[in-house]
Amino acid sequence: MPNRLLAPEDAPASVVEFEHAGATLVAETFGEGAPTFLLLHGIGMGRSVYVDLVQELDGRVIAVDLPGFGEAPEPERTLTMQRHADLLAAYLRQSGEGAVIVIGHSMGSQIAAELAVRHPALVEGVVLAGPTVDSAARSIRAQANYLLRDLLGESPLVLWRGAREYLRGGPNLLRKMRATIVHEPEKVYPRIAVPVLVLRGERDPMAPQTWCRDIVDAIAQAELEVIPDRGHSTLISDAEVAAGVIHRFAERI
Repeated sequence: MPNRLLAPEDAPASVVEFEHAGATLVAETFGEGAPTFLLLHGIGMGRSVYVDLVQELDGRVIAVDLPGFGEAPEPERTLTMQRHADLLAAYLRQSGEGAVIVIGHSMGSQIAAELAVRHPALVEGVVLAGPTVDSAARSIRAQANYLLRDLLGESPLVLWRGAREYLRGGPNLLRKMRATIVHEPEKVYPRIAVPVLVLRGERDPMAPQTWCRDIVDAIAQAELEVIPDRGHSTLISDAEVAAGVIHRFAERI
């Protein structure tokens, strides 16, 4: 059974495995009131990296380990971003949680966009944090170089949490990275019909300013916020500031 990783000790919480169409996710749910935040991690990560962010979020939280990450078992086939979205939609419908504000970091931003387009009734807002993959650098080599540049400037806390989760990902990370790179989120963004917050760290090489501006221009209801002097993992390294920006966005929906 998966472990309780994020919920405060005194808060009622549930941790479940959910299987659909041959893939399994782990969902940890806790908190009360509106809004409901659905947290999607980046590639090589898991829900545990949001331990600081969830302490700053007011409302209900659904934090997931996507298939093959964190505590979720490895699927037989690598999921596309679309299949990830369909799995999440099946879970949300089964759990009866209602519409969510989905917060997707890195790879999670691509899945968040697909969820909003493929299952619009389940989503009332989207936060694209450090959105990938920049259409001008769509290759494993380019993305790996960006990641290395970002890691050189990250805090020891981010490096430790990230390394721990990447080790869990094991030898399957390369094919999962390919799944993110072949996805073309720029074709999805214009179809998003809910408010969107694009959130990037000022020093994020994986989500450059030009790419984030292109995303905002492609979406009817989108805005851009930049957190100064932070890199790709701003949701992890500067959770208080990021949560403040997210709450202000949620209040405007």
